[in-house]
This record gives sequence, C-alpha cells and structure tokens, in this order.
Amino acid sequence: MRLTRIDLNSWIFQIAERTILVDPWLVDPLEFYGLPWLYTAYHNTPLAFTPDTLPGIDLILLSQGVDDHCHKPTLQRLDPSIPVVASPTAARVVSSLGYRNVTELFHWQKVEFDQTLQITSVLGAELQPGQVENGYLLRDLITGETLYYEPHQAPMKELAAKIGSVDVAIAPIIGQIFPLLGQVIMGPEQAMQLVETVRPSYFLPTTMGDIRMSGLLPMLIKSVGSVEEFRDRLSASGLATQLIVPAPGETVELLLSRR
Repeated sequence: MRLTRIDLNSWIFQIAERTILVDPWLVDPLEFYGLPWLYTAYHNTPLAFTPDTLPGIDLILLSQGVDDHCHKPTLQRLDPSIPVVASPTAARVVSSLGYRNVTELFHWQKVEFDQTLQITSVLGAELQPGQVENGYLLRDLITGETLYYEPHQAPMKELAAKIGSVDVAIAPIIGQIFPLLGQVIMGPEQAMQLVETVRPSYFLPTTMGDIRMSGLLPMLIKSVGSVEEFRDRLSASGLATQLIVPAPGETVELLLSRR
C-alpha cells in the first residue's frame, strides 16, 4: 500500500493495484459555497501535483459534497470519464459536472471493483441537521489489507461493531470547533479513541494544510490540540500503532503483515 499526502484533505491511495484520488483540491482558490467573504483559502507552496501532472487515476473517492472535499474547479479540470465513488451530496456535484460513471454510496453500502477492491461507506460527519457525510473503509480483497479514511468525526460504536481492527487509519488529530455546530473535526482525544477502537498498525493524520485563509469563518473557528499532543497520547498508551506524518507531496509505502 502506498499513500501520498497532497495537502489538507487531498490524498492519493494506491491499493489493490489501483490509484485512487481522494477529496482533491488542486486548483486555487478554495471558496465555500462560492462566497469568498465567508471562506477563501490558497496553498502557501506549490503542490506536488496539478490536474495535469497527476499519475494515471483509476478512481476518484469523495467523502463530502462541500468545497474542501468536492472542489468544483479541480474536478472540472479532471477527466469526467474517471469512475467516482461519492457520498450522496458529492455525487450530485460531480454528476452536474458531467461525470459519467458515478457510484453513490449511502452509509454501510459497499461496492466492489473486479473482485480486488471493496469500498464500504461508513457513517461520517453531520455537517448540518440531516446531512451526514461519508467515511470509507477500503479493502484489498486479494491481500486483505484495510484502510479506514475519515476526514471529520469517526463513529466509534459503529466502527467497533461493524469493522473491528484495520491496518491503516487516516483521520484528523487537530480538532476544529465551529460556531453553532460545535466540534465537527476530531482532535487528539477523539483520535486516540479511534486508535483504541480500530487498532491500526499505522495512523496518518489528515485535514492539515500549508494554506492561508481569509474570510469570516476562519476568524470564528477554534483549533483543538496538536500533532505533538497526539504523539504524546499515543506513546503513553502503550499501543503498537505507529504514527506517520508525511509532508505535503510525500509518499509512504507501508509493508503490512497480516494479523
């Protein structure tokens, strides 16, 4: 399994002989809901990939329909014939952009590709009442390797009951508290609960970016925790999970032993 961190929520997963582009934001700027006064972000340093320099992409995986996970200017620059697996809100966005092979997954639904890759939609973050987005469990059906991806909040009870342990977990470790909505991105305490629940061999943090922001919303968001706090908690726990924090653009290759 090879994992490339692009920046913020964007990744490339190479698993089950497929190259999967996850929640891509590759084109500046990033605006929420087309309202620059509310939230605008730019990358501070050039990304390792642009829409024109990506490796061959076999699948696009979208966890949410909001702009920092389902970025229209980026998706408009990609090939609309690439298959997409998406949450219902993200599926509507990419379908409106002309993507022709879109699989919409509701919670706990599964899709398989050539009997080698299985993707299960996991209960994700509730962004507003009635809008609960997706996390994902990816399983290599040949090797049995598993990867859990959640960019906001992990449902601990459901994970314990329906998934059990995984090889790799990718989730936030620096929390964010939004006005009115409360904590919508988990911090070190919740990330440790996730580690204790799914017992991954490796944990990689997401939802971190070398970006600059402007607008009303960034002034109201409160951050919770740090990489160092999570590292200390993980070390004190005595668990065997290894924390890996790749730099933007860095690829890590994980050699997984079957448990």
